[in-house]
Amino acid sequence: MANPYRELLTTPGVMGLVIASSIARLPHAMIGIGIITMLVQHTGLYWLAGAVAGTFTLANALIGPRVSKLVDQRGQSRVLPLVTAFSVGMLLALILAVYLSAPVVLLFILAALAGMMPSMPAMIRARWTQLFRGKPQLHTAFSLDTVLTELAFIIGPPIAIGLSTSFFAEAGPLAAVVLLIIGVTAFLLQRQTEPKVVVSSSKSTGSTLFIPGVRTIVVALLVMGVIGGSIDVAVVAFANEQGWPASASFILAAYALGSLITGLTFGMLRLTLSIEKQFLAGVLVTAVTGVLPIFSADVYILAGMLFVAGSSFAPTMVIVMNLGSIIVPSSRITEGLTWMTTGISTGVALGGVLAGLVIDVYGARAGFGVGIVAGVVLVVVVLLGMRILRAAPAMYPEATVQ
Repeated sequence: MANPYRELLTTPGVMGLVIASSIARLPHAMIGIGIITMLVQHTGLYWLAGAVAGTFTLANALIGPRVSKLVDQRGQSRVLPLVTAFSVGMLLALILAVYLSAPVVLLFILAALAGMMPSMPAMIRARWTQLFRGKPQLHTAFSLDTVLTELAFIIGPPIAIGLSTSFFAEAGPLAAVVLLIIGVTAFLLQRQTEPKVVVSSSKSTGSTLFIPGVRTIVVALLVMGVIGGSIDVAVVAFANEQGWPASASFILAAYALGSLITGLTFGMLRLTLSIEKQFLAGVLVTAVTGVLPIFSADVYILAGMLFVAGSSFAPTMVIVMNLGSIIVPSSRITEGLTWMTTGISTGVALGGVLAGLVIDVYGARAGFGVGIVAGVVLVVVVLLGMRILRAAPAMYPEATVQ
């Protein structure tokens, strides 16, 4: 049996795309935590650090789809250099402002402006879609992409924190800025895989959120993000309650490892089940396995439970991206993929907040209850949207043409 990954990586232009995209996606995993660590080191104020980083994240979530829409209309090579240069300038200004102890209001303004940073995960997935839309290789490509994204969020935050705590406070964010410049430059040099600008056959200029099925996907991803975000916070609280705070690192590593292994394995499969049924199956498994952590008696059992729970995450993400590539027309694919990325990142932030509130009142174990409730909501959202998801590809025939 042929190895799908070997077949994928030997496609002209793909190896360069994989290497460049691996660098380009790292800053997204580093900047938020880098801002937090930098401000805590300088001010000791966790609320300020969280608020400034949250402002950057929120601005990026709101501005990102607009930037991606412009990319769909003008092309990556014309838009990305400009928005990246602007974002880099604002991030450097923010770092300087923190160093100089500038007024707090300036920090918020610069963080919001830095949110112009392009959604590189969406830019990367747009290239995969351009290369393999309608082909079985797209499934493998999205599996590899999901695994590489997981690795970025495993590697990136410790690098940012380690640099800021070991050298100087600004080192983490500065490294993220340098990687952003290198990553985007290397990415843009991969001209062979750059998507062509597609002129839509329709006159619609509204948001891709109005495309039937997209809102269902974005809301589902938001709820999946709530599950992940609540687990992150609950694990830290549980480890503290058990008297072993450092164990949170290997517990969360087990969660990510489960996702990585199944993500790579899933990319080798060729499923005959319809994409909508795959989506429903994925969210059902996510909801059921999300119940497991609350039954953990100690950190070792929790690590095992989360390894199992994490095994559904990457495959479900792959299915969602495949579904999005079918529903969203070629002329609007980057914007659509950006809304999906926005959905899950917003959910992670919301899940962390909700879990924190519950844990403060009811304790660490109750924090896992947020993920359980979110799992039920996830299943309901997908069931309610199933009819629209089945009909969506037929309503947008452009989406099925490569």
